[in-house]
Amino acid sequence: MTVVALVLYLAALVVLFGVRSWVQHRRTGSSGFSGISGTPADAGWWGGVLFVAAIVLGLAGPLLAVAGVVPASPPIGVQVAGLLVALAGFAATLAAQTGMGASWRIGVDPGERTELVTTGVFAHVRNPIFTAMVAAQLGVVLMVPTWPSALALVALVVAVQLQVRAVEEPYLRSVHGAAYDGYSAGTGRFLPGLG
Repeated sequence: MTVVALVLYLAALVVLFGVRSWVQHRRTGSSGFSGISGTPADAGWWGGVLFVAAIVLGLAGPLLAVAGVVPASPPIGVQVAGLLVALAGFAATLAAQTGMGASWRIGVDPGERTELVTTGVFAHVRNPIFTAMVAAQLGVVLMVPTWPSALALVALVVAVQLQVRAVEEPYLRSVHGAAYDGYSAGTGRFLPGLG
């Protein structure tokens, strides 16, 4: 199952970041990547750094398990459950990215203005991409319960919290004002009805 986890993780990286960026570039002329900005004194900078760390650690977990460097042998039922959760998480991430259309971005460029997406899954949850990514990483941890995989999950959760609360929500509030306030009052931050 460690090989399956590694192949799934690599495929997800290619599709969710590579192919999605290529589609975004063809659609808008921009890859959608804003990069890490600010300094270590900024919460957003830490969110970006921790997000990159989560991706690297998320890949390292299955890779080190395949290489036999770290052990990973949970019961087969846990591995299968993890595979299903990871597949669902990666599929939901892609669906939510697609649902954002031309507004999809990684990071925030303060000078850029995109439409506020409030339809589809975004009618119920403000950050379904992040929710789905965390679910996918949880699935990987169940498939390959290594210390790098577990650290990836922790780093991802912290990165998402920092990115959403310190960067994205203030940006959306400043750009969309009352429209964003009304939208956020009726939708959950990560799960329907919560936050």
